[in-house]
Amino acid sequence: MANVLLATDLVALGLDETHVARLVAQALTWPQDSVRRWQSATQDFLTPSMPFAVHRHIYDFAFADWPESQGPRPTWQPGEHERASTRIASLLGVHGVATVAELVDLSISAPERFWSYALVDLGIRFTHSPTRVLELSNPKDAWTAEHPRWLPGAQFNIVESCLAGPPDAPAIIWQDAGSPIAITTYEMLQQQVAQIAAALEPQGFRKGDAIAIDMPMIPESVAIYLGIIAAGMVVVSIADSMAPAEVATRLRIANAKGIFTVLRVERGGKQLPLYEKILQANPPLTVVLRSEGASLRPGDTAWEAFLANAPAHVFAPVVAEADTTTNILFSSGTTGEPKAIPWTQLAPIKSAMDGAYHLDIQAGDVVAWPTNLGWMMGPWLIYATLINKGTIALFSDAPTTRAFGQFVQDAGVNVLGLVPSIVKTWRTDDCMVGLDWSRLKCFGSTGEASNADDYLYLMMLAGYRPVIEYCGGTEVGGGYLTGSLLQAASPATFTTPALGSKFVLLSETGQPTSNGEVFLVPPALGYSQSLLNRDHHEVYYQDTPTGPNGELLRRHGDQIEQLPGGFFRAHGRVDDTMNLGGIKVSSAEIERVLDLVPGVVRTAAVAVTPVGGGPSLLVIYAVATIDATQLKPQLQEALKTKLNPLFRIADLVLLAQMPVTASNKIMRRELRAHHPPAALQPPAALQSK
Repeated sequence: MANVLLATDLVALGLDETHVARLVAQALTWPQDSVRRWQSATQDFLTPSMPFAVHRHIYDFAFADWPESQGPRPTWQPGEHERASTRIASLLGVHGVATVAELVDLSISAPERFWSYALVDLGIRFTHSPTRVLELSNPKDAWTAEHPRWLPGAQFNIVESCLAGPPDAPAIIWQDAGSPIAITTYEMLQQQVAQIAAALEPQGFRKGDAIAIDMPMIPESVAIYLGIIAAGMVVVSIADSMAPAEVATRLRIANAKGIFTVLRVERGGKQLPLYEKILQANPPLTVVLRSEGASLRPGDTAWEAFLANAPAHVFAPVVAEADTTTNILFSSGTTGEPKAIPWTQLAPIKSAMDGAYHLDIQAGDVVAWPTNLGWMMGPWLIYATLINKGTIALFSDAPTTRAFGQFVQDAGVNVLGLVPSIVKTWRTDDCMVGLDWSRLKCFGSTGEASNADDYLYLMMLAGYRPVIEYCGGTEVGGGYLTGSLLQAASPATFTTPALGSKFVLLSETGQPTSNGEVFLVPPALGYSQSLLNRDHHEVYYQDTPTGPNGELLRRHGDQIEQLPGGFFRAHGRVDDTMNLGGIKVSSAEIERVLDLVPGVVRTAAVAVTPVGGGPSLLVIYAVATIDATQLKPQLQEALKTKLNPLFRIADLVLLAQMPVTASNKIMRRELRAHHPPAALQPPAALQSK
């Protein structure tokens, strides 16, 4: 009877009668167990070309008897292939443990054992090997836990570990809009990196100098990034979407001596002038790529002239200790000025480890993750892919179009990383249906909270491959909460702490809870130990509670819920920062810009989760002397020109007065609680970014 009702429903959803008849015949043989019933449906009947409504209906049918007490419905289960061929499965065998949970426990309790093997497995190249993995003079001392010494005695340059792939193997596969796919081999990349590194000193740069990169993610960006670090200098990461004032702030904080950029960026058929925008930030010496025929500012250098400084291509990387700074990245702070977070040579190792064991990046795998060097996932992509001897896949245009999906197919991508806002656009436009993504082993997802329905749709596009959620931050060097290919996957959920990481969930009163604020437990390899423009202890440790066992805890700011069945779900931030389209930004940064708009008395920026969950949407509350119809476009224009054009206002609410505490602090929790999320929809502009 149930199968007859199912068939009737599917006819109503538009499935043709031939498919329905086949389904009824197959459904009679499906197991009664919900998980196996769903697996049978995905293997025997469902195809990505069928309407998503059909997939969703059969999903609900298969799991109709699933009790909520068992947790989220497992949409994907590891099979024999995953148990036999994944890197994390091999790691279980090496350490003699049976489960991922046991492996996580071992990585915390026995860091010498865990990391000693991982460093060899990852192929980290040392000029002088470390004397040990971790040095803690007094493990019970809080200062020592805040300032552990990882890999003492080591001398190396992490770039060498990035260029150790087979010379003729592809290091980068890339495509410019309207052009055929091209390949840069490891040998070619090594030659480019060597030439760039050798050209820096004749250009006037010296060891230790900070040099910014403000470019789209193209093959030259990767080579420049590695070349600066190979030369013993420091990359300053700036996103190419940043407004001139934000570029100037980052150049000033990092004391940058130079900057690399391109003349213009092509997106969606439009030419966007990047060099011209950067000049408004009054940058130091600027090296400009793809500048043929352009007139440059006196003292600036065209890319070809810069490379001519070093025709020899000699590769002699500058070696340094493990805690030497190689990259300055920026993350939101609560004061309105971004935090400047130094990445040492340890963060790349953390990134590569996460990529190897959680996303199963193996030698020869093709990894695509639309991102930018201005955000941590840009450097992460370089390290997680190249140290694991994989291939970085780069597409020059927007990842929201079918052309990007065609590139994923044609490049044979094995690991595809995304932010949820991209997936929401794909589902709205239904633009990826019909492509062959059969070479995908998994998706990755980071940057913002995801929506379960959107991610069921995403899994459908690749014949139900798993999504590995990845939650962390710039100051973590990767993730602290994620998944693996040895654990079941359910849309919009996590399944395990990252290897080498431990955290606790605490309530507002500091008590352990199943749904609360995340506090990290140091030490952990890759975590930041300093900030350029803040007191690191004050930001991450001051006034934090102690853990259930008296542990020192590190503040992080995410809200996580632990679910039955070993799953976790993210609920955004508990502090005054938010993730908008995968970009972390503080309320203070937004308000600093909006409060200067004429007619504004005061603003409050909050992130609101739409009904059903998913990416946060920006809501602005304002006390103003003009009406909302006039004010909203002015506020949007201010965000575009002075902060970041990717930030879109979903709703503007005018107030007679702002709810504040006795100390004049805005009560954001009250604003979030009273916003009607049912009426909130993503702004149209967000769908096409």
